Order: sequence, then structure tokens, then C-alpha cells
Amino acid sequence: MTVPLIKVVNSTTGAEVALPAVFSAPIRADVVNFVHTNLAKNKRQPYAISDMSGHQHSAESWGTGRAVSRIPRVAGSGTHRASQGAFGNMCRAGRMFAPTKVWRRWHRNVNVNQRRFAVASAIAASAVTPLVLARGHRVERVASIPLVIDNSAQSIVKTKDAIALLAKLHALKDINKVKATKKIRAGRGKMRNRRYVQRKGPLVVFSEDNGIVKAFRNIPGIELAHVERLNLLQLAPGGHLGRFIIWTQDAFTKLDEVYKTQKAGYTLPEHLLTNPDVTSLLASPEIKAVLKARGPSKTKRAFRKKNPLTNLEAMLRLNPYAAEYKKVQQAKTASKASKKEGAKKNKKFASTITHA
Repeated sequence: MTVPLIKVVNSTTGAEVALPAVFSAPIRADVVNFVHTNLAKNKRQPYAISDMSGHQHSAESWGTGRAVSRIPRVAGSGTHRASQGAFGNMCRAGRMFAPTKVWRRWHRNVNVNQRRFAVASAIAASAVTPLVLARGHRVERVASIPLVIDNSAQSIVKTKDAIALLAKLHALKDINKVKATKKIRAGRGKMRNRRYVQRKGPLVVFSEDNGIVKAFRNIPGIELAHVERLNLLQLAPGGHLGRFIIWTQDAFTKLDEVYKTQKAGYTLPEHLLTNPDVTSLLASPEIKAVLKARGPSKTKRAFRKKNPLTNLEAMLRLNPYAAEYKKVQQAKTASKASKKEGAKKNKKFASTITHA
């Protein structure tokens, strides 16, 4: 397969580049989510409360016999704080339950094979247009996914030229989406040098930095990555597949070299099924030839016992005269009913005569 190469000068598609083998890797959202969750923990900083927190009181238990609980109580008198409970985790200004410690296991090790599988899966997912759209990127007018531009983009130095390039590629709509989502963070983070949050834009992958980093770094939402140092946290932010990636030509063609030479002895993951159309597989002559021919069924059904009192067929097997007997009984019942009906009519006729 090939991908169209877009010229930076006039944004036209002329030549084509071969699709690297990594784009045929299976897309495994579960592997990506697992690896991303663990790798994201390696950026955390340890935190803990002071050992003295909740214990800075002149408190002592009053013991039994005072009709109060035995929780330590603040000493003194004349203030509201005096005689109030202290130290306990249920008390106001007391210690916390299970205080946090700095020796918590903050970081996680992830297997190299799992990390490589996740990166390959994230790269393959970036070439699937429905996944890119589902992630929220505005790529409706982009020429092709994956988007590959020629190497002259690596020499762009000015930010205004980078914005002009994005406009030619019809990727500026994704940048405007990022600007509209910028808002103040909810929670304590706004006081810890991370006041604002915003969505992610395109990821620009390059092979040589001839000014491209300086040109693109100040555009909101855009991130840059070297092709030899691709990071899962950038390829699948939040553990979600389908990042919109803009590749330079050298970076795109270098993917094969990265997975063949730099990762020595590594084999790219393959699909378990090359043809997922199970219906056509079962109908293929190769499979039909080795299947056994369907013959008459030799299974014997178990005889189900039926109640003769409620099932006429079972009663006839036991008593062939049952059908005749039933007819006689029905005839007797019908004659009795007709006699009763005639008696009612006679009685009604007699009553009418007496009244007349």
C-alpha cells in the first residue's frame, strides 16, 4: 500500500510513499490502555502529610466515670476548644485515617514487549480515519490519513509559516477546536502551576530538527516528537487510540528502519486472523472437503410419558374403547341439557297462561 505525499509549497499530492509495516499491527485498545495507565504513573511525585498532623494539642483522656467517651480531650478552659476531642481520626482537627507515606509504590515497570506492542498499536490506529474522528479530531477536509508532508516542513522556522502550512493542509480547524476547549482546571491543581486544561491537537513527527520544533511549539494543542523517540503518552493521550499525526517524509519512511535495526530481534505483532470473514471461510471448498458429510440422525428421542387422564391419545393406547365411551357420555350430557331447556320453556309458558 502507498500513501500520497503532500508538497508543502502548494499543498498538492504528487508522489507516493510506501506504507510502513508497523501500520499493519493489530489495534489492541486493551494493551494500549494497560500500558498507558502504568506509564502515566511514572511522572508522579511522592506526597505525604506531616507526622505531627493532628497531634499538636495538649490533649489527654479523662478516663472513665465522667459520662464522656475516652477520646483524648484538649486541656484548658474558657474557650470552645477546651474539652473537645483530639487526636482521633473522627475528631475535628484530629489525625487522618491511614496517613499517606512517601514510601508508597509510586512508579510502575512495564515489560519492553508490552510497551512496543502498545506503541505499534497506537501508530496503526492513527491511520484509521474513523478512530481519528471518534477521538474528536477535525480532519474531515484533510487530504489523507495518515498525513505525510515532504521534508521541507522540517526547515520551517517561523510560527506564522507553520500556521500557514496547517491552513493549507486543512488542519487548522483542529487547532481552533483546541483553543475553544481551554478552561480553568477544577480542583487544587489550579494552585499548583497547572491552572488551565485544554484538549490535544495534532502530533507532528519529524526526523531532523532544522527549525520545526521552534516553529510549532507555540501553537496550542500541537506536540512534537522525534521518530526514534515515539512516546505512547503522546501517541494515545489518556489511553485513547486515534491521535491525528502529521508525518514528515523522512520520519514516515524511517519507521521501517526503526523497527528493524534499532529494535534488534523484535518481531512486529501480527493479527490472529488474516481473514475475519468467518462465513466465507466456512463456505470455502478447502474446508468443505475435509468436513464429514452430514448423514441421517441416529439420535433416539427419549419417550415422554403423558398423563392418560388429560391426553386422549395416551388413553386410547391403554383403552381403545375410550373414544366410544366419550361419545356416549357427551350424548347423555346433551340430552340432559335439552330436557332441562324444554322444562324451562314449559314452565315459562305455564306462567304466562296463569297471568293472562
